[in-house]
Amino acid sequence: MGSKKILLVEDDPNFGTVLKDYLALNDYNVTHAKDGIEGLIMYKNNDYDLCILDVMMPRKDGFSLAKDIRSNNKEIPIIFLTAKTMKEDVLKGYHVGADDYLNKPFDSEVLLYKIKAILQRKESDSAAENEQFEFTIGNFFFNSKLRHLSKGDNEPQKLSPKESKLLRMLALHKNDLMPRELALTKIWRDDNYFTSRSMDVYIAKLRKYLKEDEQVEILNIHGEGFRLVDKII
Repeated sequence: MGSKKILLVEDDPNFGTVLKDYLALNDYNVTHAKDGIEGLIMYKNNDYDLCILDVMMPRKDGFSLAKDIRSNNKEIPIIFLTAKTMKEDVLKGYHVGADDYLNKPFDSEVLLYKIKAILQRKESDSAAENEQFEFTIGNFFFNSKLRHLSKGDNEPQKLSPKESKLLRMLALHKNDLMPRELALTKIWRDDNYFTSRSMDVYIAKLRKYLKEDEQVEILNIHGEGFRLVDKII
């Protein structure tokens, strides 16, 4: 599939060079622009998978650049970097279309995680139209578009959006490991203690729905994730 292309617009030459090299070491193809005007020219002349924009820059700031990019492309992910921590600036960043926001100084590994999560989400969302949405799970029939889980002639159980997304992901990995991190990143958009506890609650709800069929169970694979077991081959 090739390296993902990132446009980095950062007016601090030392920081910009270090960040570009760090991302390159992690297999990203990075173009570094020194200010907003140069960044806009590079954006117009190339295709990128993600933009990282410093907010405070000469000639054209990050917010103005983001507006120009958004007028051309509503989908490309944008991450803002800023030394400013005021709530108004953060809100302004999201208002002009930011996907995420990092205050300087920041942990480079956190940025790397955010880039990975955003790009995975974009790929998942763009492929959604072509994804499988009908599943047989034991004696259950599951339609993830309608969010219906039915068994025989019984009235279908209407699942919540998160219940449906989680069951669909389990069904795609049926009789195999569904990594906890994958579900948290794709459904909850974050992998932390609170989202992990939330997912456990939803797993418990799905177990309650599926308990009518003894051939089906959701196993907890300690420290790794879950496995939807379907004993009907």
